[in-house]
Amino acid sequence: MKRTLSKELSLYFTSNFPKNLKASSKKNFVLIGIGGNIGNIKRRFDKLFLSLQSDARFDIIKTSPLLKNPPFGYLEQNYFLNGVMVLKTNLSPKASLKAFQRYENRFKRKRSFKDAPRTLDIDIIFFNDQKINTKELIVPHPHWFKRESVLIPLGYVI
Repeated sequence: MKRTLSKELSLYFTSNFPKNLKASSKKNFVLIGIGGNIGNIKRRFDKLFLSLQSDARFDIIKTSPLLKNPPFGYLEQNYFLNGVMVLKTNLSPKASLKAFQRYENRFKRKRSFKDAPRTLDIDIIFFNDQKINTKELIVPHPHWFKRESVLIPLGYVI
Protein backbone atom coordinates (compact mmCIF):
# COMPACT_ATOMS: atom_id res chain seq x y z
CA MET A 1 0.00 0.00 0.00
CA LYS A 2 1.19 3.53 -0.78
CA ARG A 3 0.30 6.75 1.04
CA THR A 4 1.36 10.03 -0.61
CA LEU A 5 2.51 12.66 1.90
CA SER A 6 3.52 15.36 -0.58
CA LYS A 7 4.67 15.74 -4.16
CA GLU A 8 8.09 14.32 -3.20
CA LEU A 9 7.30 12.01 -0.25
CA SER A 10 5.39 8.72 -0.19
CA LEU A 11 5.06 6.01 2.45
CA TYR A 12 4.98 2.33 1.49
CA PHE A 13 3.48 -0.35 3.70
CA THR A 14 4.72 -3.90 3.06
CA SER A 15 4.52 -7.22 4.88
CA ASN A 16 7.63 -6.43 6.99
CA PHE A 17 7.47 -2.61 7.07
CA PRO A 18 5.91 -1.59 9.44
CA LYS A 19 5.89 -4.50 11.83
CA ASN A 20 5.71 -4.90 15.61
CA LEU A 21 7.41 -8.02 16.84
CA LYS A 22 8.55 -9.35 20.17
CA ALA A 23 9.97 -8.11 23.39
CA SER A 24 13.59 -8.97 24.04
CA SER A 25 15.80 -9.69 27.01
CA LYS A 26 18.87 -8.41 25.19
CA LYS A 27 20.41 -5.43 26.97
CA ASN A 28 21.12 -2.85 24.26
CA PHE A 29 18.58 -0.79 22.31
CA VAL A 30 19.70 0.06 18.76
CA LEU A 31 17.77 2.18 16.30
CA ILE A 32 19.09 1.83 12.76
CA GLY A 33 18.22 3.71 9.63
CA ILE A 34 18.15 1.77 6.37
CA GLY A 35 18.23 3.22 2.90
CA GLY A 36 18.87 2.43 -0.72
CA ASN A 37 18.17 3.57 -4.26
CA ILE A 38 19.66 0.94 -6.57
CA GLY A 39 17.66 -2.06 -7.79
CA ASN A 40 14.64 -3.61 -6.09
CA ILE A 41 14.97 -1.91 -2.72
CA LYS A 42 11.75 -3.26 -1.19
CA ARG A 43 12.87 -6.82 -1.92
CA ARG A 44 16.35 -6.08 -0.55
CA PHE A 45 14.86 -4.64 2.65
CA ASP A 46 12.70 -7.77 3.03
CA LYS A 47 15.85 -9.91 2.66
CA LEU A 48 17.63 -7.76 5.24
CA PHE A 49 14.64 -8.12 7.58
CA LEU A 50 14.71 -11.93 7.21
CA SER A 51 18.50 -11.99 7.65
CA LEU A 52 18.33 -9.94 10.85
CA GLN A 53 15.38 -11.99 12.09
CA SER A 54 17.45 -15.18 11.78
CA ASP A 55 20.60 -13.57 13.27
CA ALA A 56 20.71 -14.59 16.95
CA ARG A 57 22.74 -11.48 17.78
CA PHE A 58 19.73 -9.22 17.07
CA ASP A 59 16.05 -9.16 17.96
CA ILE A 60 13.84 -7.01 15.74
CA ILE A 61 11.37 -5.15 17.93
CA LYS A 62 9.71 -2.79 15.43
CA THR A 63 10.02 -1.51 11.90
CA SER A 64 8.63 1.60 10.24
CA PRO A 65 6.92 1.95 6.90
CA LEU A 66 9.28 2.84 4.04
CA LEU A 67 9.60 6.45 2.92
CA LYS A 68 10.28 7.28 -0.72
CA ASN A 69 12.15 10.59 -0.72
CA PRO A 70 14.49 12.64 -2.89
CA PRO A 71 18.27 12.35 -2.54
CA PHE A 72 20.31 15.04 -0.81
CA GLY A 73 23.92 15.96 -1.31
CA TYR A 74 24.50 14.39 -4.72
CA LEU A 75 21.18 15.06 -6.50
CA GLU A 76 21.72 13.31 -9.87
CA GLN A 77 20.39 9.95 -8.70
CA ASN A 78 17.18 8.05 -8.06
CA TYR A 79 14.88 8.69 -5.12
CA PHE A 80 15.65 6.68 -1.98
CA LEU A 81 13.57 4.33 0.11
CA ASN A 82 14.33 4.76 3.80
CA GLY A 83 13.06 3.23 7.00
CA VAL A 84 14.05 2.62 10.59
CA MET A 85 14.28 -0.55 12.65
CA VAL A 86 14.30 -0.91 16.42
CA LEU A 87 16.58 -3.76 17.46
CA LYS A 88 17.89 -5.22 20.70
CA THR A 89 21.35 -6.79 20.96
CA ASN A 90 23.99 -7.81 23.45
CA LEU A 91 26.70 -6.58 21.08
CA SER A 92 28.72 -3.44 21.77
CA PRO A 93 28.31 -0.40 19.50
CA LYS A 94 31.55 -1.24 17.65
CA ALA A 95 30.58 -4.90 17.17
CA SER A 96 27.11 -3.84 15.99
CA LEU A 97 28.67 -1.46 13.46
CA LYS A 98 30.88 -4.26 12.12
CA ALA A 99 27.88 -6.57 11.81
CA PHE A 100 25.88 -3.92 9.91
CA GLN A 101 28.84 -3.24 7.61
CA ARG A 102 28.96 -6.98 6.82
CA TYR A 103 25.27 -6.82 5.88
CA GLU A 104 25.96 -3.83 3.63
CA ASN A 105 28.75 -5.80 1.95
CA ARG A 106 26.53 -8.87 1.58
CA PHE A 107 24.02 -6.69 -0.26
CA LYS A 108 26.75 -5.27 -2.55
CA ARG A 109 27.19 -1.82 -1.01
CA LYS A 110 29.89 0.18 -2.86
CA ARG A 111 31.38 3.33 -1.35
CA SER A 112 32.39 5.30 -4.44
CA PHE A 113 31.88 8.88 -3.15
CA LYS A 114 29.95 10.80 -0.49
CA ASP A 115 26.15 10.56 -0.93
CA ALA A 116 26.57 8.17 -3.89
CA PRO A 117 23.76 5.85 -5.02
CA ARG A 118 23.71 2.64 -2.98
CA THR A 119 22.12 -0.76 -2.74
CA LEU A 120 21.93 -0.64 1.06
CA ASP A 121 22.95 1.83 3.72
CA ILE A 122 22.64 0.95 7.40
CA ASP A 123 23.25 3.71 9.94
CA ILE A 124 23.19 3.45 13.70
CA ILE A 125 20.98 6.38 14.71
CA PHE A 126 20.85 5.63 18.46
CA PHE A 127 22.55 3.08 20.69
CA ASN A 128 20.88 3.17 24.11
CA ASP A 129 21.35 6.76 25.25
CA GLN A 130 25.08 6.69 24.56
CA LYS A 131 27.07 9.45 22.94
CA ILE A 132 29.93 8.07 20.85
CA ASN A 133 32.35 10.10 18.75
CA THR A 134 35.10 8.03 17.16
CA LYS A 135 36.57 7.91 13.69
CA GLU A 136 34.42 4.85 12.89
CA LEU A 137 31.17 5.74 14.65
CA ILE A 138 29.26 8.81 15.77
CA VAL A 139 26.12 8.24 17.85
CA PRO A 140 23.58 9.74 17.82
CA HIS A 141 23.96 9.84 14.06
CA PRO A 142 24.86 13.40 12.97
CA HIS A 143 21.98 15.42 11.55
CA TRP A 144 19.35 12.69 12.14
CA PHE A 145 17.03 15.39 13.47
CA LYS A 146 17.22 17.34 10.18
CA ARG A 147 16.39 14.45 7.84
CA GLU A 148 12.86 13.58 6.79
CA SER A 149 14.28 10.17 5.81
CA VAL A 150 14.75 9.50 9.56
CA LEU A 151 12.11 11.69 11.21
CA ILE A 152 9.06 10.49 9.29
CA PRO A 153 9.78 6.73 9.73
CA LEU A 154 10.85 7.36 13.35
CA GLY A 155 7.36 8.72 14.09
CA TYR A 156 5.97 5.22 13.44
CA VAL A 157 8.21 3.37 15.92
CA ILE A 158 8.25 5.66 18.96
